[in-house]
This record gives sequence, structure tokens and C-alpha cells, in this order.
Amino acid sequence: MTSICPLCADDGGHVIARTSKFRVIRAQGVNETGFPAFYRLIWRAHVREFTDLVEADQWLCMQALVCVEKTLRQHLQPDKINLASLGNQVPHLHWHVIARFAWDSHFPAPAWATEQRPVSPEGYAQVLRQRQALETDLAKQIGLLPSENHPAL
Repeated sequence: MTSICPLCADDGGHVIARTSKFRVIRAQGVNETGFPAFYRLIWRAHVREFTDLVEADQWLCMQALVCVEKTLRQHLQPDKINLASLGNQVPHLHWHVIARFAWDSHFPAPAWATEQRPVSPEGYAQVLRQRQALETDLAKQIGLLPSENHPAL
């Protein structure tokens, strides 16, 4: 019996932008609680690894990741941006892009580590106040990326 890939079956969170090649979502699961700026870039086609993409798609994926990171930095001024492509539990190409703050519950440890303190309510509320403008701008910036037909070099 084959299991259905959850990232093929479902958007995986609140969709911020969708193209013919990928989508950017705000993650909304148990693991993301306490991280108000936890995003994922999810490749539309079911591939397991980044190197499964043709060169032009690798280029587009990296441009999209840069776009997400830049937009998070511009709007939130986080202490750090975490980028991760693990895929151990869900072997479908996706990237985690997480704005990290000294006030978050796990900082400086990874978001998947043991909680070290309660989340700062003030810091969390500040990100929530900025999130709509951030996501509107992020959708706009993703829309400005070259099409999937853009040459890789």
C-alpha cells in the first residue's frame, strides 16, 4: 500500500503565493506554534531532492528562496533566518524559511529543538501586526520572479 504525499494532497498551510512550479505557504501546524513567521517553499511536482530538478528549475527555486528571505528580513528584521530542506519525514522537495528572534521559545537552538523559554507575547504580537503587509509584499515579489522558462544562466 502506498501512502499519499501530504504535500501533494494538501497545500500544507496558508498559501501566500502560488506559481506553476511552487507555492509559498505560512506553516500552521503544531511544530510551528510559537513561530509566527514560519514559511515553506513547496515545489509543485513531487520530487525528493533538489538535484532532481532541471537546472532552470534549480535556479528558479533559489531565486524564490532568496525572495522569501529578503522579504522576511525587510519587514521583520529578525535576529536570524533559518533555511532548511530536510524531507526526512515528508520526502517531497520543500524548504523551511523561518524568521528567528532572540525572544522565541527555542532561540538560538533550532525550531525543532527543546523549548528553552516561553515565547515573548510582545515580540509575537509585533510580528503578527507586521505579517499582513509582509505577506502582501511577499506575494507581489514572488509574482515578479522570472517565469519557469527563464534560462538558468
